[in-house]
Amino acid sequence: MLTLHSPQLNQIVAHAREASPDECCGLIGGTADNRAQTIYRLRNIAPDTLVSYEAAPEELFAAQRQMRERGEQLLAIYHSHPRSAEPAPSETDVRLAYYPSAVYLIIGLGSVEPVMRAFRISEREQRWEEVEYRIVDE
Repeated sequence: MLTLHSPQLNQIVAHAREASPDECCGLIGGTADNRAQTIYRLRNIAPDTLVSYEAAPEELFAAQRQMRERGEQLLAIYHSHPRSAEPAPSETDVRLAYYPSAVYLIIGLGSVEPVMRAFRISEREQRWEEVEYRIVDE
């Protein structure tokens, strides 16, 4: 199960709010036992950032290089659905889920309070399932 610290959750939610009304995106690197260590914000360069995300390739590669240098693994990929109260993977999210071992976090900003949900997505099988994660205080 993916474990995040509350300041890391706050970083992700802040990124989603700053990017709104556009979608944000980023990576989470961490340890082999699924404990998040570093949040990597990435620039969204999708043709229509209001409804999709695509990480800037140079930033994606730089984040992956930093993870290797820090001995981290890619644990999760996050992005936002700014108008959704109950975020779930879109058809595009499933079609472009190129990292089957990663957890996909989606932050919905369509309610008074943000909602973050976690999914395993299989691009090959064109399906997804919700998974649990936990937030711990430092």
